[in-house]
Amino acid sequence: MLLALAGVTGVGKSYFKDRIVERLGFEKIKIITTRKIRDGEKNNEDKIFVTPSELQDLKNSNIIVYDFNMLGNIYAYSKEALFSEKNTVFELHYSTIFDFKKICPDMISIYILPTNIEMAKDQTRKRHLDKEVENKRLLEIEEHYKAFNTDENLRKQFDYILYNNYDKESEEQIIKLVKNILNK
Repeated sequence: MLLALAGVTGVGKSYFKDRIVERLGFEKIKIITTRKIRDGEKNNEDKIFVTPSELQDLKNSNIIVYDFNMLGNIYAYSKEALFSEKNTVFELHYSTIFDFKKICPDMISIYILPTNIEMAKDQTRKRHLDKEVENKRLLEIEEHYKAFNTDENLRKQFDYILYNNYDKESEEQIIKLVKNILNK
């Protein structure tokens, strides 16, 4: 199963992805990015950090199946990762859902909403990003949240919508949902 988690910055996509890996044995799909590595990140753990020319070489070699630009950086997915026979999980930027539904029509998608948008902003601030990047992320949270709540067609693209209250109960909800999907 290919499982995509989407939601605003700071909603807990990475946290839930890690819990799904730990508790249900999924494998993480590593996104390839030209973004600079942040303090505490390790190359080839959650992301594969490359230069723009290295990414272009991957595209020229027909390894990349999809790429997009977000906040001035390129993010990409390999064919191998998206078309695996294993149970895999990855984070999906909401704006790419329409493309992903065409590329991976059998993908299961879960959109995670914060019960309180200020909690997502607080989580983003805790990342201690460069001020300019933080401000872009905070603005994107507002734009993304508004887009999701006002665009019915966008909401319909997601198979499930869950709320994160940043507690153990929210974690148990997503684990239970993924178990139920696996058992179908």
